[in-house]
Amino acid sequence: MKHLLCLLAAACCHLTAGAQDYIRDDGNFQQSSYGNTNNNFNKLRNDTTQDKEIPTGLYVWTIDRKFGDIRPAEIDTMPHLYPNTTLNTGVYGDYNTTGNNYTARLSRIVIDRPLTSQFLFSQPYSFVTKEPDQLHFTNTLSPITNISYDNCGDKLNGEDHIDAKFAINAGKKTGMGFDLNYAYARGYYSNQSTSHFGATFYLSHIGDRYQMHSMFSTYHQKVAENGGITDDNYITHPESFSDSYTESEIPTVLERNWNRNNHLHFFLTHRYAVGFYRTVKLTEEELKARAFANASKKEQEARKKAEEEARKKEEGNTWDTPATDEALKAEKEDDEALPDSLADTMKREYVPVTSFIHTLDLSSHDRIYQTYKAPEGYYANRYYESLADGGYRGDSIYDQTKMLQMRNTLAIALLEGFNKYAKAGLKVFATHELRRFQMPDLLVTDGTNRAIMGKWNEHHISIGGQLNKTQGKTLHYNLMAETWLAGEDAGQLKVDFSTDLHFPLLGDTVVLAAKAYFYRLNPTFYQRNYHSKHLWWDNACGSKETRTRIEGLFSLGKTHTSLRVAVEEIQNYTYFGMSYAATTEGRTSLTANVRQHSGNINLLTAQLRQDVHLGPLHWENIITYQNSSAEEVLPVPALNVFTNLYLKFRIARELSVELGADATYFTEYYAPDFCPQLNQFAVQEEASSRMKLGNYPFIDAYANLHLKHTRFFLMFSHVTGGSGNKMYFLTPHYPLNGRVMHIGVSWNFFN
Repeated sequence: MKHLLCLLAAACCHLTAGAQDYIRDDGNFQQSSYGNTNNNFNKLRNDTTQDKEIPTGLYVWTIDRKFGDIRPAEIDTMPHLYPNTTLNTGVYGDYNTTGNNYTARLSRIVIDRPLTSQFLFSQPYSFVTKEPDQLHFTNTLSPITNISYDNCGDKLNGEDHIDAKFAINAGKKTGMGFDLNYAYARGYYSNQSTSHFGATFYLSHIGDRYQMHSMFSTYHQKVAENGGITDDNYITHPESFSDSYTESEIPTVLERNWNRNNHLHFFLTHRYAVGFYRTVKLTEEELKARAFANASKKEQEARKKAEEEARKKEEGNTWDTPATDEALKAEKEDDEALPDSLADTMKREYVPVTSFIHTLDLSSHDRIYQTYKAPEGYYANRYYESLADGGYRGDSIYDQTKMLQMRNTLAIALLEGFNKYAKAGLKVFATHELRRFQMPDLLVTDGTNRAIMGKWNEHHISIGGQLNKTQGKTLHYNLMAETWLAGEDAGQLKVDFSTDLHFPLLGDTVVLAAKAYFYRLNPTFYQRNYHSKHLWWDNACGSKETRTRIEGLFSLGKTHTSLRVAVEEIQNYTYFGMSYAATTEGRTSLTANVRQHSGNINLLTAQLRQDVHLGPLHWENIITYQNSSAEEVLPVPALNVFTNLYLKFRIARELSVELGADATYFTEYYAPDFCPQLNQFAVQEEASSRMKLGNYPFIDAYANLHLKHTRFFLMFSHVTGGSGNKMYFLTPHYPLNGRVMHIGVSWNFFN
């Protein structure tokens, strides 16, 4: 790693382009729609002359996972809150984790939790994985590389994380790149090391008639599980022990236990459009981009001319030379303003009236829970003695399960606004999905239960439609419905609706947005069926889960205020529960299972975001209130607070500095426990061992700096940590790391 850092530092010395060029000052690369932005972007590309100066500029977007619709996005290399992006607890500290970085996590804000995925075992690692609709596709003026590295601790307990991103274009319409990510945390407590390696490659083509987005990703994940510390008093009441213990000396429940995940993902969405060309006026953003490009061209020509004159002067050739026709023409163009003609105010664009869409979503998952020796009495049940091939007998465990998932979607789309009568876009689609599962099944021989790998197949067919309006500046809406006709999920129904309204008020723009959905969903395969050596259930959930949510958002830009309110009702809520007997030596008689709550659960969420700026002083606040009508199955903290107070200023007009501290606080509640055997968070069910967490501030102090093409930070995390009467747990029996110094740096290369 030291050699790699030396190479990166040496390469950094050759950088000449500024990070400000990642996005132009006029904002055209991300504030307008993709079609307009792409035209501006390519206009700048066309006007770039052959010059020693490297053109810089990057546009990014995400796509809809079902149809591949383009959604403008913000570049994920912004300086603000950069230190927080390296922490598993999230940018705003709203995730519960098992202490070490890159471990499993779960959001405390319930409405921000995604639906349970079919392969639920890898879902808690959302910090180090990216789904196809989260990936940033790119269009760049020149090859761009970003290398980020952050570190804390030493060789015994520290962390190392390196991420390398590369983007390049093959012409104006085709972009490609890759993202290599390696995260390793040894852990400050025993038996909790984490290791994640991910590689993602992507390719996009945006043409008039044909568009395509594809990605291939692979992840290898290995996480050591320690089951938590044996006695919380090592943290909360260290004075009760005759000896003092460092973090690494505190006994843990498990050792030589691992969760391993390997998964591959291939995603392809493409469409062919039938339509016509038309001539339209340039938008205000496009006019600005064209003027910017023309001005840049003139500046380059003037600079070349000055350099040529300087060279001739150095050579002693200072007499006047006859002006060539080309020189006279260039001089005349420099003296004249941009002509006011149709060529400067109009453009030809392709109108894709009807599009034919195909999306392929293919993934393969392999999960292993492995241990060589379980503590005596730790598990309540044992369902088989050994594997059929004779391996892993006695206390050793090798629970393996695999899933192959292939989803094909065919859709026909009618373009919104191709004439005055088509005020909304329309799509109809059909989807076929194949799911193939493997996990242990029982084979009884000579009265002994042995396990073989069983196989299960599921086929699902669904149809649906979408009606949406995205054009215009005032009103937008999106309505989509999908129902399942055949397969295990037959009878499922998903209806989503969202809308937003923009209108001026007192010199500012007010945004009113609303979302609503109705879901009737079948529990996932592993919620219905799961087989392992010590946990086993079949057909556990007999009813579909029903969710109804209404959510509203009010936003006022001038005062930096936004208010988000959501009301949700859940019937047949499906969740994991676990119980065990707690002793001073650890845990015994552990069992876990999937549960369904037959009654209705009502969840109320209100979230206020308020930022205050006073000169160099900035204060950002996010306050979330939650209320659950069934705390015993859906526990939530009544109040969750994130606050960030910092000074922002510049040194020598070049170095941007954010100097401050942020804090996270939540009220006491029965936070979900963690079950390593499932790699899932689960509700605490044993009354005698339940514990509340919260009512403790987690504070980080930081210096976040940005100099041209480089971001770097120094952060003192968990400054309130330390020994003695402090309940710094985010998950029962899993203490957070104490005071830790983090450093990080990110370079942008333009070549």
